[in-house]
Amino acid sequence: MTCWESALMPVYSSLTHALAEGLVDVLWFVEGSEDEQMDPDDAVKVLEGAARLFSKLSSDQRSELMDLLGTMAGAEPDPARREFLEGFPEGFGLLDDVV
Repeated sequence: MTCWESALMPVYSSLTHALAEGLVDVLWFVEGSEDEQMDPDDAVKVLEGAARLFSKLSSDQRSELMDLLGTMAGAEPDPARREFLEGFPEGFGLLDDVV
């Protein structure tokens, strides 16, 4: 590995953080896709599938993910993506049943 490769590779505090970043990237792409990039029906299926997955998380898992999303939003330099991250818990049903 060269110096520039290690400088470009993100370092995550945990596997959970890395997976959350990857999932958010996919959902950000799907939500922002134009009809020419992705069939709208397929996009809805992907987004609804993610929401179903989140609905099966325990309360502790939801809280952990929401904390992680807050950390990601706080570190996000792109205002549009930061807004997506801030709205993620409500938009994907993470707030349901969280005390």
